[in-house]
Amino acid sequence: MVQAVSDAWPFARFELNWNQKVHHLNICGKELTVQRGLIKVARIAEGYEFAENPDSLIVALREAGVRADLFTFIQRLSDTTPSFSYPIEWDNYATLRVSTYDHWFTRQIGNKTRNLIRKAEKSGVTVRALPFDDVLISGIARLNNETPIRQGRRFWHYGDDLETVRSKNGSFRERSVFLGAFFDGDLIGYIKLTSDDKQEQAGMMQIMSMIRHRDKAPTNLLVAHAVRSCAERSIRFLFYAHFSYRNKKLDSLAEFKRHNGFEPIEVPRYYVPLTYAGSIALRLGLHHGLANRLPESVLDRVRRLRNRWYEAEFRRARKPIA
Repeated sequence: MVQAVSDAWPFARFELNWNQKVHHLNICGKELTVQRGLIKVARIAEGYEFAENPDSLIVALREAGVRADLFTFIQRLSDTTPSFSYPIEWDNYATLRVSTYDHWFTRQIGNKTRNLIRKAEKSGVTVRALPFDDVLISGIARLNNETPIRQGRRFWHYGDDLETVRSKNGSFRERSVFLGAFFDGDLIGYIKLTSDDKQEQAGMMQIMSMIRHRDKAPTNLLVAHAVRSCAERSIRFLFYAHFSYRNKKLDSLAEFKRHNGFEPIEVPRYYVPLTYAGSIALRLGLHHGLANRLPESVLDRVRRLRNRWYEAEFRRARKPIA
C-alpha cells in the first residue's frame, strides 16, 4: 500500500529527468507551468483549469514571450469527445465517479480496502477539515521532513522551509479543502483536495501520510474522507493524477488507486507547436521525453538502480560520525 504521494502538478512527467525544473506563470488568468528541458512544454494546471478558448490563450502565450516550444491541454472529464482540431493524442486520468459515499464504500471498493478504513478508525486515527494557517503549514513541514526518500526516490519537498511549504500548498486556496489525519493529537497525514471552477471535478493535489504510521492505514482513511467531501458537494469526479504512464507497467501506486475505486478515463490531449523546434519534436515524438522512448524492461532496470542509489545515500546520511 502506498502511503505518500506528492502530485502538485499531477500530469507533468518527470520520470527520468530528476534535475528538470518547472517555471510557473499566469497567462489570461490561467495558472500555467513550463517544463524546462530539451523541449519546453507549457501546460495549464491540468484538471483544475481548462483552455475554454485555446486560440486566445495561444496568442497570449506568444505575445507574452513565454519561452516554450509546445503548448498542451486536455478537456474536462465530463467532456471526452474531441472538440478542437489541434494535433491530438489520448491520455488518461485515474478517476473515481462519485455519487454517494455509501455507494463508494459498498460498491466501488473491495473488502480489503473497507477493512483498512475500519482499521484506521479502530486504531484511533481521525480526519477533519483544516484551515490554511500556520498550524497546518508547520504540520505539513513535519510530514515533509520525516524522510528524504519516498517510494525509492528523492522526496521533492524534504527540507522545505515554512515559507516554501506555504507557497507550494497555497495555490487555488479558494477552491481547496485541506483534510488532516490525526493520531494522538498529531498530524500524521493530509490531503489537499482542489476542485475545478465549475465544481464538477476535484483532484487530490497533495496526499501524504507518515511512513511510521503506515500500519494504521491513514492514507485509506484520508481517501475515504475525500470521497465523502466530494459527495457532499455534488462533485462528480475525483481524480488522482494518471492511472498509468506510457510504457510503464502498473506499480504499487496504480494498485492503490484501483483498490480505492479509481479507474482510467481516456481524455483527448492536444499539442500546439509554438516554435519550429516544437513542430519537429511533435513530428518525431520527442515531446514525450527519453523515458517514453525506452522499453519498459530498460526503464525498470534504471528505476531499480536509481532506487538503490538513493537508499544507499540515505543510509550514509544517517550514519553517525565517529
